[in-house]
Amino acid sequence: MIKRFCSALLIGAVALIHAGVSAAGALDDAVRRGVLKVGTTPTYTPFEMKDKQGRIVGFEVDLLRTMSRALGVELELVVVPYTELVPGLMAKKFDLIGSGMTVTQERNLALNFSDSFIVVGQTVLLHPRLAGKVSSIEDLDEAGYHIAVNQGTTGEAAARRFLRTPRFSSFVTPEEGVRQVVEGKADAFIHDAPYNLIAMARPENATLLSLEQPFTFEPLAFGLKKGDYDSVNWINHFLNQVAQDGTYDQLHDKWFKDTDWMADVE
Repeated sequence: MIKRFCSALLIGAVALIHAGVSAAGALDDAVRRGVLKVGTTPTYTPFEMKDKQGRIVGFEVDLLRTMSRALGVELELVVVPYTELVPGLMAKKFDLIGSGMTVTQERNLALNFSDSFIVVGQTVLLHPRLAGKVSSIEDLDEAGYHIAVNQGTTGEAAARRFLRTPRFSSFVTPEEGVRQVVEGKADAFIHDAPYNLIAMARPENATLLSLEQPFTFEPLAFGLKKGDYDSVNWINHFLNQVAQDGTYDQLHDKWFKDTDWMADVE
């Protein structure tokens, strides 16, 4: 009886060990592997984008590099289209999503999110022919207008939510959307405020007008699989640490106050 009881305990202990391994979080897996794999779409200036050498750089990328160093692992950026980020995470192609992703109620049903690392909002870039005609998002809600948006983003969702009557065109990259307005093929482009602010600073977009006041409130965060609370907990403590020790402010100033990096970006 005692032997049988001890055997049962041993079997139970082994089962618990295996269950613990299988339930390990994404960051635990990354530490064992020595590499943190992050899904990203490098088209969101200044969060993740490619420089002239083809390297992926940006504010969020620097945060991820700092996170990887804190974990003691290498960072591997896995590039996928924005619409493939959530499916790629579910298919275990990467450990987490780091791609300027806004926390929405719909996405939060499919993912766990870390605390937000920045809050942005949607703004509007306008063709100069709309000068004096459009001063708010509501003024664009007319059937004669053509609105460009970035496919699969909260900018597209917000535009379609606020505007019922214009014609919409969705583009794979925000650069394409902006170009449509510059060339007069669209009346307006709707996207996140940080991107639009930097787009306005580019010489080729100098003729554009801007409605600078954001009309939405959008926290950006890192996305992980549902139930991965250990990884969420670690990332939240990491974000708090870099906020307190000055690292966050240093990176924020580098990408949002300085403009030297713009010369190195495509």
